[in-house]
Amino acid sequence: MVGILLGLIVLMILAYLGWSIIWVAPIAAGIVALTGGLDLLDAYTDTYMGGFVNFAKQWFPVFMLSAIFGKLMEDTKMAQSIAITLSKLMGKSRAILGVLLSCAVLTYGGISLFVVVFAVYPLALSMFREANISRKLIPATVALGSFTFTMTAIPGTPQIQNLIPMPYFETTPTSAPVMGIVAATIMGFGGYAYLIWRQKKLTEQGEHFIEPEDKNMFHIEGDMPNIFLSLIPLLTVLITLNILDWDIVVSLVAGNLIILLLNIRKITGFVKAINEGAVGSVTAIINTSAAVGFGTVVQAVPGFSRLTELLLGIPGNPLISEAVSVNLLAGATGSASGGMGIALEALGAKYYQVALDSGVSLDAFHRIASLSSGGLDALPHNGAVLTVLTITGMTHKDSYRDIAVVAIGIPILATAAAIILASFGIY
Repeated sequence: MVGILLGLIVLMILAYLGWSIIWVAPIAAGIVALTGGLDLLDAYTDTYMGGFVNFAKQWFPVFMLSAIFGKLMEDTKMAQSIAITLSKLMGKSRAILGVLLSCAVLTYGGISLFVVVFAVYPLALSMFREANISRKLIPATVALGSFTFTMTAIPGTPQIQNLIPMPYFETTPTSAPVMGIVAATIMGFGGYAYLIWRQKKLTEQGEHFIEPEDKNMFHIEGDMPNIFLSLIPLLTVLITLNILDWDIVVSLVAGNLIILLLNIRKITGFVKAINEGAVGSVTAIINTSAAVGFGTVVQAVPGFSRLTELLLGIPGNPLISEAVSVNLLAGATGSASGGMGIALEALGAKYYQVALDSGVSLDAFHRIASLSSGGLDALPHNGAVLTVLTITGMTHKDSYRDIAVVAIGIPILATAAAIILASFGIY
């Protein structure tokens, strides 16, 4: 037990310091292996790499196709077209809502946060300038629309955080729809209400829009594709995945093919976009696989049985135990998918059996695992948080307080509400 806790502490501290989990996770796993009495070399080459490779084998096609999908949507300007149209519909008086909805539609359509930030930020800058709103709120607005309710809560989202629980609980992307919709409502409306309140407070304090130092770094240029054509790839992924019940890999292939067909005149730029998407997916899958490998080693040491007893012994609904486990590990790794990967790799089989024994729906366990991955993951060392702050030119001091409210505080409340629904048998 001490070794497991020490390994987690090392993982958390080094991740917080900005060290890559690709090599930090094996070090933390080595600490767990040594203190747990395992052979160090065998624990790395067999146990750790076994978990690493199994996850990569199962999920690499999804990571790669998703990254290519997002890159093609960005390079063909389809993503920008959707964002611009939605923002214009909202008008400058509702700039925050316009940016929020733009991010939400793109991420729910399967585009990764990292692509969404680049696609939406120039638009956010323009809208916040027109509405004279402080740029300090742009990161939190993007965060709310990109890595909260569309990532973990809305049933059917093709984001990886909604897909990872499926093999562990034999579920589907639309699992526990009532729990998901209620949680999404709390996150979306609660977060928006907070941001509007903060806008008024900043205005009262005399804080208004200030031009970024390099205002020409991000700008919108060129003709945009038709909005209706731009929506077709997103709808293709969502409909084939959730209505036609296609495998996510096939759905993403279909979405990518639709983008290529609708932009056949831009064929000369396709190879570059596909290359960049494919290369970018490698780091993402390796990061998560490294975290899962750590979870595999934790599962192999004798102290794991004691840890399991403690976590499963948390009083009340077993979903509380799952929520605590996933949230803590997501916080420790600074990664929603990484933290959930560790938790489910180590405890997924246990929670599956608990669900069967307790009568709590496996769909509820799926939804809570997904929701819980989007809570403490957004601590200051989270990669998505750092990316948003870097692109928007803000610092933690400027904007992290608001990010924490909309991406940590409110999602945790939403998860609690979902657990309460499940306790009444409402899934």
